[in-house]
Amino acid sequence: MTIRVLICDELPVIRDGLRTLLDAAPDIDVIDTTDNGMEAIVLVRTARPDVVVTDLNLRTISGLEMIRRLGKEDTRPNIVVFTGSDADKTVSDVLHAGASCLLGKDASPQDLISATRAAAAGRTMLAPDIAQRLVTWFREQPDTLESAPCPEVTELTELTPRERDVTQMVARGMSTEEVARALTIGVATVRTHLYRVRTKLGVRDRAQLVSLAYRSGLIQPTGRAPGDEKPGSQADLRAG
Repeated sequence: MTIRVLICDELPVIRDGLRTLLDAAPDIDVIDTTDNGMEAIVLVRTARPDVVVTDLNLRTISGLEMIRRLGKEDTRPNIVVFTGSDADKTVSDVLHAGASCLLGKDASPQDLISATRAAAAGRTMLAPDIAQRLVTWFREQPDTLESAPCPEVTELTELTPRERDVTQMVARGMSTEEVARALTIGVATVRTHLYRVRTKLGVRDRAQLVSLAYRSGLIQPTGRAPGDEKPGSQADLRAG
């Protein structure tokens, strides 16, 4: 399946370079480029790209605000943020806004292609230094899995059987396409189910959804420790 990509960057030389790079991949088709955040939202609604590759510096509205607004769309694309800033605030804002992948401007061409493919498959991919900082932060947190209250648990009863199935599969690390194949439904249908689940449970993104699934007991931890993943050029974290 060809991955349809929209590129957003303020600088023409970056947009053109990214287009040339991604178009060279046999399974990627760049449908358009823009330097305008509002225009990007319109293009997403009309052209329906699978992935948006964007910087955070755009005209009219920032890339961060664009990501937040796209997160409210019924057919939201997956987002790859390609930015020169890796400050903690930037990382936090981008991930909470709902981006799938976050790379620095020092990423290799293959890293960007891999991130685009990962985003299209519903996976999360982070630059190695960002992933390491997140793992360090996670290990420093107290273990509150069993003691933390979960006021949202009662909301799980509002989920339909199919929505519960999708939630469980995502929480176990399956990508959108894998869930679709397992349930013999379309990828768009899976995304619709996930959108409805997030709305019912009041969670912003898949990371919060997975956290709720474990805290509520819908999914039981497997006991696998952080860091068991195979190393690679970038950290590829399965997030559904």
